[in-house]
Amino acid sequence: MIEAAFGGLQPLLGTKPACELLGKSRATHYRRCRPIVSRPRPAGRAPANKLTDTERAQVLAVLRHDDFVDKAPAQVWATLLDEGQYLCSESTMYRILRQHGEVRERRAQATHPAKVKPELVATAAGQVLSWDITKLQGPGRGEYYHLYVMLDIFSRYVVGWTVAAAESADLAKAFIEDVTATHGVPQAIHADRGASMTSKPVAQLLADLGVARSHSRPRVSNDNPYSEAQFKTLKYCPAFPGRFGSLADARAFCQTFFDHYNHIHRHKALGLHTPASVHHGTAVEIRAHRQIVLDAAHTRSPQRFGAPPVAPKLPTTAWINPPTPTPQIQTA
Repeated sequence: MIEAAFGGLQPLLGTKPACELLGKSRATHYRRCRPIVSRPRPAGRAPANKLTDTERAQVLAVLRHDDFVDKAPAQVWATLLDEGQYLCSESTMYRILRQHGEVRERRAQATHPAKVKPELVATAAGQVLSWDITKLQGPGRGEYYHLYVMLDIFSRYVVGWTVAAAESADLAKAFIEDVTATHGVPQAIHADRGASMTSKPVAQLLADLGVARSHSRPRVSNDNPYSEAQFKTLKYCPAFPGRFGSLADARAFCQTFFDHYNHIHRHKALGLHTPASVHHGTAVEIRAHRQIVLDAAHTRSPQRFGAPPVAPKLPTTAWINPPTPTPQIQTA
């Protein structure tokens, strides 16, 4: 507003009276009217102690030498000094390395290839087994028992389990030998990357049996979903004691639990059939009987149903990491 009034008064009264009348600074007015002249900034003088390009190249060559490439600049500086040679300060070495992007690791680093995502599919019982080991708390602090569990991923049937006082590769080998001798040799056995799972005795046994060996990726629990889910069912069971008084107590509880899990517990993913029913092939009969019961109920009281009821379907496949479907629309 002041600028607009000043623009109207200045031609009539002059600059000084107009500024005094409006309270405007004349110095500010004159400074704003003065044209801006850009002056080139004078180049600063190079420091007297600055290294020449030749000297900097020599320092960089020394830092890249095989004797020093894996050492910090402080180590290089001290070593050269002990040998009677001084090139520059430690901070200058860091400055030169920083300009060439070599402040971090300057050695050629070996890179590990990404772990392949396991993809396993079972279309019937006995094709793919999954196993894992979990700890059960013993009577005292720091005392644990080790529960080995092997299950069929198609039927969720626990084909073998054992509770031991320790975990070892030899126990794992004997456990797998017992399961395969009782239930037959599967096409593949999946496990995580625990010490027992990746041990040489287990690997050699699976190779001798002709079983494909599959392992989860590091720190990816979803790669072993069936065993992880089964352990959660075990430890969230209302009867689970949390701590066992002895190895015999742990084995007695597991005997009761796995009998119930295999023969009484009805699994949602199995069409509400028991793992034993799906594993041994009686689920088809049971589903047919369920359908007869539902049809009879619909005939008696059709008004209670929005549509004819259908018994839950039986599983057809079980996947560990089903392949990602290829997108139909390609993006640029």
